[in-house]
Amino acid sequence: MDKRTAPDLTAFHLNGQVVEVAAMPGERLSHSLRERLGARDVKIGCNAGDCGACTVLVDGAPVCACLMPVQQAAGTRVETLAGLVKADPHATRLVDSFQAHQAAQCGICTPGMMVSAVALLRDRPTPDAAQVQDALGGVLCRCTGYRKIIDAVVDAGAGVAPAAEGSGDVGTTIRRLDGLPKVTGTEAFGDDVAPAGALVLRVIRSPHAHAGFTFGDLDAFRAAHPGIVAVLTAADVPGLNAFGVIPGFIDQPVFAVDHVLFRGDAVAAVVGDAEAMARFDLADFPVTWQVRDAVMEVDAALAPGAPQLHPGRDRNIMCGGHVACGDAEAALSRADVTIEGQFTTAFVEHAYIEPEAGFAEMDGDRVVVHACTQAPVMDQEALMQILGLPRDRIRIVPTAVGGGFGSKIDVSLQPFLAIAAIRTGRAVRMTYDRVETMQSTTKRHPAQITMRIGAGRDGRLSGMTFDGDFNTGAYASWGPTVANRVPVHASGPYRVADYRATSRAVNTHCVPAGAFRGFGVPQSAIAQESLFDDLAGKLGLDPLELRILNALDNNLPTVCGQVFAQGVGIKPCLEALRPAWAAAKAECDTFNASNTTHKRGVGLAAGWYGCGNTSMPNPSTIRAGLRADGTVVLHQGAMDIGQGSNTVIPQIFARAFGVPVHRVALIGADTDLTPDAGKTSASRQTFVTGNAARLAGEALRAAVLSQVNASPDAVITLDPSGVTVTDGAQSFTLDLARLTPNPAGYVLEVNETYDPPTKPLDKNGQGEPYAQYGYAAHLVVVDVDIALGRVRPLRFVAAHDVGQAINPLLVEGQVQGGIAQGMGMALMEEYIPHRTENLHDYLIPTIGDVPPIETLIVAVPDAHGPYGAKGLGEHVLIPTAPAILNAIKHATGARITRVPATPARVRAALKEVGHA
Repeated sequence: MDKRTAPDLTAFHLNGQVVEVAAMPGERLSHSLRERLGARDVKIGCNAGDCGACTVLVDGAPVCACLMPVQQAAGTRVETLAGLVKADPHATRLVDSFQAHQAAQCGICTPGMMVSAVALLRDRPTPDAAQVQDALGGVLCRCTGYRKIIDAVVDAGAGVAPAAEGSGDVGTTIRRLDGLPKVTGTEAFGDDVAPAGALVLRVIRSPHAHAGFTFGDLDAFRAAHPGIVAVLTAADVPGLNAFGVIPGFIDQPVFAVDHVLFRGDAVAAVVGDAEAMARFDLADFPVTWQVRDAVMEVDAALAPGAPQLHPGRDRNIMCGGHVACGDAEAALSRADVTIEGQFTTAFVEHAYIEPEAGFAEMDGDRVVVHACTQAPVMDQEALMQILGLPRDRIRIVPTAVGGGFGSKIDVSLQPFLAIAAIRTGRAVRMTYDRVETMQSTTKRHPAQITMRIGAGRDGRLSGMTFDGDFNTGAYASWGPTVANRVPVHASGPYRVADYRATSRAVNTHCVPAGAFRGFGVPQSAIAQESLFDDLAGKLGLDPLELRILNALDNNLPTVCGQVFAQGVGIKPCLEALRPAWAAAKAECDTFNASNTTHKRGVGLAAGWYGCGNTSMPNPSTIRAGLRADGTVVLHQGAMDIGQGSNTVIPQIFARAFGVPVHRVALIGADTDLTPDAGKTSASRQTFVTGNAARLAGEALRAAVLSQVNASPDAVITLDPSGVTVTDGAQSFTLDLARLTPNPAGYVLEVNETYDPPTKPLDKNGQGEPYAQYGYAAHLVVVDVDIALGRVRPLRFVAAHDVGQAINPLLVEGQVQGGIAQGMGMALMEEYIPHRTENLHDYLIPTIGDVPPIETLIVAVPDAHGPYGAKGLGEHVLIPTAPAILNAIKHATGARITRVPATPARVRAALKEVGHA
């Protein structure tokens, strides 16, 4: 054996124990720890030192394990989170503090954060917030917005004891019911669960945006590479060689047949043993490319003579959306003041820290797929078509999900793994590398928007038009949903009697654009809320008062003609900002009077978002049962991707059933064990699945009470001897052992479904698209460096109408995380196809970028929501970017119309308005 490729024997201390590994020269410490020593608490997010998820301590110093060859660790002391939480007092306090602060949402970055925090606390036992930011600056988080992490580390150092928890009733804060594994390193994500000896799969993808291709001799290729077990192409797809999420738009091939439509399109897969695949170079695969002309921009795709991506689509227009009421053009013509603007937004990468990962195996004649996903039943349904198998022969077992934000609703590696497992009869694993996930998975749609708004001299709106073209990339994904949702929302949460909004989703040879927190509404809000500020300036009115004047209210129709008798919470959100608005304006005036090189401004924006599918069935089903030993079991299939459904849904169920939430045993998503709770998207889980949980709790409660003929107000108590029911002065004991268990082991069992009441939209978009909306208003103070064009947010105040906060601390976490993503969209995030395919060139906010955030929880209960609750996840991102852009305008007079507002773009805009 060549000495350069012979394994080296390396010894070091791992969490206090001497270990030896036989590793290849240059093998990453992270790989040795995970694959050779089983330290799966070390997470891999990029393998480039950009995300910090793999941080470990080497002789006490934080190190990205993906950047250190394991041979350099010889003789050192290596500590990972799993070892630290067992032996280090700082780690013990951090475990408690992280849970108390909800500082771990999805949990994929948490090991890196906590290991870095231990190193800090060893050096500085009582750090302040700035020191925490410096010490944890090398670890990226996409969920939390970092502020809870800072608070958790500061309090752990200061020895602040977490507050005592209550019963977990609706409206009270409790720790995440699934939180402990996240902070101890035992949470199992997609790359943590494959069995030893599993085959490894790698996909061959197109390096070109548009090309034809032919394969060489695949049998000869396989024979020349010992250890390769199978080569898969379109010919190996048993059923439909296509997937998608919207009926009528199932257009993306599992494997392209003879041509590709974007850089990253899959053409084949190679499956082999781990050692063979580690040696395999993708460039060795025998494929020849015939490069063709590509259209990357909407204007080019719409031009006469442009290559047409899909037969039957006119000028590459995939689909459109339209909403109209009144006569917008006539209203604009009679308006006293009109304002118009053109706005451009970019592709935005989801940048979840966990790349797509999982494995598939055969269980008899059934294929079982374990993977990170937001929609297990949708995965199952897609595989039914692709594999040509009935539902009962496909099982989806979701792993923990290290961030999703919309992209993990689509299938990614699931078809490859399933086909490979069927073909080989063995377990097959796959994990996307960072370039692969950024190259091939969906993005936020870039938009080109033109908007006109009119008003009377008193500020009352008089007409609004919106035209938006959205680059949906090569395939449909959720493009039809974006095209339909945007015109409904583009008015913002305001009363507009005369309105016309039209959108188009246009195919290009770019990576597909799909679902990303807001489904196109953040893009439209940038245009609408920016123009509202410009309109206020032209009218000489206060921007906040203009919004309050025109805000929707109870019994006022939306642009779809839908009237809500109650629950419209946008005006209370805006009014909640009045004190902060007045104070911030005074602060900025004082600062700007004495500073010339920096200017400060305050901006605000509002937003609304319909919870759930648009005018479509949107059901969730919850199953619950009572065992003979008194255990209450909740089968909860709503995927928790960090937002907290594994806590919120049980809280709602427990309230309805009438017991403390900690008495409820949870069985999470698994298509064999939990009914369909729908996809985790569109801010629907708290509202829709929460209602199903409420109905299930009520039904199980009624079943228990009926056993003893108790009244509806009776109190249920669970104890080892059974169930005690107290009804006024009477007390009954229900002997569960006397009831006959069903095949699932339950003596009482219920299944309940909730589907929000909506009505279809007509040709003008009139109808009832959503049963409820959530509302938000954000305020931000920014500092602008005039010479450099750098914009630095200093603080946010965010008012959110959530109807009823099921768990207030979870609400704060969602607000902070959404604001961080909105900041990124506004100021730095721009995915450029073929160029920004890693987390070094593509920038997301770090712990030093996100300022303090004050959350104002506004409670305007919704008639349909469980205990009045409304959705939240999507809403937060909608007002953030326009609020920042309005603050820049207030500070400098420069209106930014293209995001992100990078320093170069801001500096150019500053020059246009006279800043030297």
